[in-house]
Amino acid sequence: MRKDPIVEEIHKIREAHAQKFNYDLDAMFADLEQKQAKRKNLSTLQPVEPKLRRVAESHAAYQTRHPEKS
Repeated sequence: MRKDPIVEEIHKIREAHAQKFNYDLDAMFADLEQKQAKRKNLSTLQPVEPKLRRVAESHAAYQTRHPEKS
């Protein structure tokens, strides 16, 4: 597999960030939240509701080919 210099750089940055907080995920997350709160140019994205696929818009009346015998 070919090494990508951009991916390698990201791995180094992530490793340095983890070492800075002694690999404590709570501390790392708190630091990232604090940095994000300082940035004013970030937008908040709302979750997207998946569109439901519908076979029919309303309940359809289904009929059998052979009427029931009474």
